[in-house]
Amino acid sequence: MTPTFRPNQIIIASGWFHTVDAGDVVIIHHHNLEKIKRIERIDPLRGVFVIGDNASESTDSRSFGWVDFDEIIAKVRWPN
Repeated sequence: MTPTFRPNQIIIASGWFHTVDAGDVVIIHHHNLEKIKRIERIDPLRGVFVIGDNASESTDSRSFGWVDFDEIIAKVRWPN
């Protein structure tokens, strides 16, 4: 998620959230990895379309598709 977050930067995220919105930064569990991504679009049937903030270097929904809602494990609270 560079340039938004630097390598080894501490962030605060919470697994206690009711909703997510486009623009929210979330942690997803995808292919046995935890990834920090920004929600670009939400579809009630397909889930969320997530992107990285460094579009030229990011592996995100443009390559692996939509992410199910149950794959969102936390919502980044700080810094935001």
